[in-house]
Amino acid sequence: MKVLYIDAFSGISGDMSVGALLALGVPLDALEQQLKLLPLSGYTIGTATRHVHGIAATKFDVQVAAHGHRHVAFRDIRRMLEDSKLEAGAQRIALAIFARLAEAEGRVHGVTADDVEFHEVGAVDSIIDIVGTAVGVTHLGIEAAYVSPLPLGSGVVPSQHGALPIPAPATVELLRGFPTKPGDGEGELVTPTGAAIVVALATPGPAAELSILGCGYGAGERTLKDRPNLLRLVLGERSSATGHEELLVVETNIDDLNPELYDHVIERLLSAGARDVYLAPVHMKKNRPGIVLSVLCSEHERELLSAIVLNETSAIGVRYYPVRRRILNRVIREVSTVFGPVRVKVAMAPDGHENLAPEYEDCKRIATQKDVPIKRVYQAALAAAMQPSARHK
Repeated sequence: MKVLYIDAFSGISGDMSVGALLALGVPLDALEQQLKLLPLSGYTIGTATRHVHGIAATKFDVQVAAHGHRHVAFRDIRRMLEDSKLEAGAQRIALAIFARLAEAEGRVHGVTADDVEFHEVGAVDSIIDIVGTAVGVTHLGIEAAYVSPLPLGSGVVPSQHGALPIPAPATVELLRGFPTKPGDGEGELVTPTGAAIVVALATPGPAAELSILGCGYGAGERTLKDRPNLLRLVLGERSSATGHEELLVVETNIDDLNPELYDHVIERLLSAGARDVYLAPVHMKKNRPGIVLSVLCSEHERELLSAIVLNETSAIGVRYYPVRRRILNRVIREVSTVFGPVRVKVAMAPDGHENLAPEYEDCKRIATQKDVPIKRVYQAALAAAMQPSARHK
């Protein structure tokens, strides 16, 4: 399993995140190809190498024409991403980041998430930072992430609403449950976008027993007096064969919701970071058939996902309880088939047995492009993955 450790000793922002992912090996042209799938215009992106305290880092820059800065409601951003042809993993992660940002801004301003209008974040450059992060994480095949304690900085920062204290109110809302260092550093070190990236991707704490595969540094804009203004991302592979996670199940019983709406509810929950969402039929009071809606998530995702359930369904309450799950070590292999390359997820049991699953989105895309049945692509990928040469990649 590929794991990312976010070492945010100088905080985190959207451009630092993209820069560090590019430094880790994400090709700039791969990022550009995905960004072209969005209905955005009037911008250019580029990179430069900066040496900060002797460390070579990547500075990611977005130049936007003056007309590109505008107010954008979360519902519009969500619709844009859902309607795009972004790779499925990148789309899911970008939606999760924006969903967390919208929920936090909504709590600060006393409005629903859909009605939140992003000002700074709604600008084209910040959309690119968030989508760029999602593309990079997906490209590297990262399946879990952890983050260090976050320095919150000090002072005030200008905004569309006037001067705001540092950390910004939305940043404080986002980082509930995450270890932080209040007052550590000068100026804004963790931006709302950076906080949303952390909360959508990572679990607080160190990533134990990792075999390091690479390290990338993303450079910030300012020069800091007391530390290098860098974000360090460490890419590793979980060295143990199996892992255990402490998670929660958030669930509710529903007997009066239009069944057509469940598709939207499930998509919202998965986009917001739920590990799994499932429905089970039950027989409820007054002899009514009903549904148990269950959501598997981490502790720090509980409030956001509970709010989505309560906002999007007819439920008037949720319950939650802790669960433990054991997961097999997983890796992604790319295999060659007569139809083209296909990624295959490999889950490895302690006894050496491997469970193989070709990536559905790859099979679907190739089947559409080649005009062949998807089952033929799936079978070809499975056969290639079972070859001895593929097992040793």
